[in-house]
Parts: sequence; C-alpha cells; structure tokens
Amino acid sequence: MGYADGYLLAVSDSNKEAYREMAQKASVIFLDHGATRVIEAWGNDVPDGKVTDFRRAVKAVDGESIVFSWVEWPSKEARAKGWEKVMADERMKCDPNNMPFDGQRMIYGGFVPIVDEGAPVQAKAAMPQPA
Repeated sequence: MGYADGYLLAVSDSNKEAYREMAQKASVIFLDHGATRVIEAWGNDVPDGKVTDFRRAVKAVDGESIVFSWVEWPSKEARAKGWEKVMADERMKCDPNNMPFDGQRMIYGGFVPIVDEGAPVQAKAAMPQPA
C-alpha cells in the first residue's frame, strides 16, 4: 500500500508565483528520490467554517490563500529513505528567511491510505496558467 505526506499552509497572494516556482523545483527533488507524485493545489473555493476551517487551521489572514499539497510514495519505507535523501540533496538548500510562506504555520503529516480508487487526474493541459 502507498503512503502520502500531506501539507496545508497559507501563502500571501503576492507570493503565488514565487511559491509555485519553489514548489516546482522541490517536486523534481522529491520525484528524483522516490516519490511517485507531487500535487500543489492553490485554494480557490475555501469557505469559512462555523467551528473550524482551513484558514483558521493555518492562521491565514486577508491577502493569503490556502495551499493544499501532498506527496505520494510507494510505501512508508520508501518515504523514510526518500526523505533522508531529499534533506541531504543540495538542491533543497535555501535561506529560511527568504521563503515565500511562513513555515511556522504549516501543518503536515504522514498518512496511510484507507481508500484509493480511480486513476490520478491528468489535466495538466487544462491547468490555469500563473497570473
């Protein structure tokens, strides 16, 4: 059975392109080290909840959008080996003070799928271009 790392974070709308570029570079590194799929999704229909919601979970403020992301791995063991390689990869070196998001408000975790039906969406041609 596969394994997934999930992420939720708030990104300033003014940093959308910088975040997309950073995520694109990071996705290649994850794939190079065993991940099978990387998804970075920019929120465009993220409603406010009555008790809790995505925005409150990451303390998003006006002018920030929610990013929901995940990395798929063949197994938890592959993820452990892959993460070790990702963290050692020189391409991952960056200035933490110059990130396009606040990492302290990011939520992340590892997940074992309990339902996995259908094929991954292959809609790259239909994806909106960066604004």
